[in-house]
Amino acid sequence: MHLHRKKARPQLKLLWLLGLIMIAQASSAQVTDLNMYDHDSKPYYFGITLGVNLARFQTYLHPNFLQDDSVYIAEPVNSGGFTLGLGATARISDRFQLRFNPQLMFIERNIFYKLKYPDIDGETEVTKKVESVIMSFPIQLKFQSDRIGNFRVYMLGGFKGDIDMASNARAKRAEDLVKIDKYDYGPEFGIGFNFFLKALFFLRRSRSVTDCATYTAGMKV
Repeated sequence: MHLHRKKARPQLKLLWLLGLIMIAQASSAQVTDLNMYDHDSKPYYFGITLGVNLARFQTYLHPNFLQDDSVYIAEPVNSGGFTLGLGATARISDRFQLRFNPQLMFIERNIFYKLKYPDIDGETEVTKKVESVIMSFPIQLKFQSDRIGNFRVYMLGGFKGDIDMASNARAKRAEDLVKIDKYDYGPEFGIGFNFFLKALFFLRRSRSVTDCATYTAGMKV
């Protein structure tokens, strides 16, 4: 019995040692699986923006539109484009961040016209394409959730100012019916998700933008 007990004690110590090694390995694996674990402690960081956009005019017709105009209907149509930009983010707290995200947006906004009389091509239904190249300068406040592994949800809101780089070129064409102001502004808000990878993280977001100061001849849009 005495000899048997002496042999059991080293075995028990070995089991404890193996258990501690397994716990340490499991803890190490959990830390390794958390990508970019020190990202939230950075005071600021930079990034790029790649995206698609969906834009349309908001029309307000004059009360005498049908009586005085040769157009029955002037209806905006949803159209798509794409966006390139840079991003600068400053940490305010664990929950809030301040973002500056200048962007170059290539946008096409169309208007569908139904005419009282046929045009020179004999058509009574015409879609007018209005292409724009816009420099946008949004400032946003971001509110973010706790990080869940390599995933996070956030909301943002802010204000943006736009410069339409193509507005002057269109104003020189007499045949163009639609005239767009060079400068625009409006609020914006959105919701998105952060995904943390090994060497970088990316976000996906959906946002809504309201323009406040764009006009066409005879119509405010």
